[in-house]
Amino acid sequence: MSKRVYICHTFYHVYISCLKELNFPKEERGNADLLLSTLSNDFGNLRERAEKSGLFDLVLPYEEKEESSFPQLKKYHKDRGNLILNMLARMRFTKLFGKLQAPFVPVDLKKYEDIYVFCDSDPIGYYLNAYKIPYHALEDGLDCIRYYDTARYDNRGHFELKAWMASKNLIFIQNGYSKYCIDMEVNNISVLPYPCSKYIEKPREELTVWLTEEDKRILVSIFMENLALLEEQLAQCPKDKAKVLLLSEPLCDLETRERIFKDIIREYCGDCVVLIKPHPRDVLDYKLLFAEHIVIEGKFPMEILNFIPGLSFDKVISVFTVPDAIKFAGEILFLGEDFMDKYEAPEIHRQNEAI
Repeated sequence: MSKRVYICHTFYHVYISCLKELNFPKEERGNADLLLSTLSNDFGNLRERAEKSGLFDLVLPYEEKEESSFPQLKKYHKDRGNLILNMLARMRFTKLFGKLQAPFVPVDLKKYEDIYVFCDSDPIGYYLNAYKIPYHALEDGLDCIRYYDTARYDNRGHFELKAWMASKNLIFIQNGYSKYCIDMEVNNISVLPYPCSKYIEKPREELTVWLTEEDKRILVSIFMENLALLEEQLAQCPKDKAKVLLLSEPLCDLETRERIFKDIIREYCGDCVVLIKPHPRDVLDYKLLFAEHIVIEGKFPMEILNFIPGLSFDKVISVFTVPDAIKFAGEILFLGEDFMDKYEAPEIHRQNEAI
């Protein structure tokens, strides 16, 4: 039985899991399992590549079920017009939702020494607390709580009361507030506006410092299904023009999303060669709608580009994806909330201001 298990919902989660395993001595690697949740992401054939890497013992799909899969839960969301009655309903919901997940968890989590969970806001968090299984939480994305503190936003109003109830396992709150969350790994505590006693700072940059060239090769082999194709696409770029990499994101509706990225190219890219890296969950057809630009194929976290020898861009542009881990760009442009105010109601993306 492996000592550790990582429960992942995105390619970025798998990337951090790989880094954590690569930070173990070689003789201790391969002593971890990897669960790939199908809840919100299509991992394609990443499973096969991860199995071949030697970093993990078992790599398994996890058919995690969202709340809508269980119609019997709907009644617990009815507003009863009374805080106490609403909290009693939430307590019942918390326990039942966790127990309903049991048939879909593919391994016996109680047998692991350490369980690492990205996005314990997803059903797996309810399951672990329903069955009183201690686990380590990890932030969903780099410094993501800085921009969107989901625990406090989702529990606006009487937060301290709710946090106390979560600490007693009466209800569930993600990101370090639940009773069975041992600790919550974050990249940088100093940038987080609200404290949490279970936050522990583990800078992601430290996970990359000691990587060998062989380690980097392993990372690239796991995430880059066709590295030769990317190299071919890069070879198409004229040598006398600057290269700009645009990171797409699943923003707004598809029509507005198309307008957003066309506006970005017009306003910030000038006469440069534009390469677009679609977000793994972005379904906009960039090849069709941006045919005059180079669309990078393959689903992988952008950080993997740090490990491709000789790869560099003159500029990288991001809307909300935190680009601090990027080492392959001469300039980084992070557009953020002020930019998005032009395309949707500010309250949709300025969640922390509503806490």
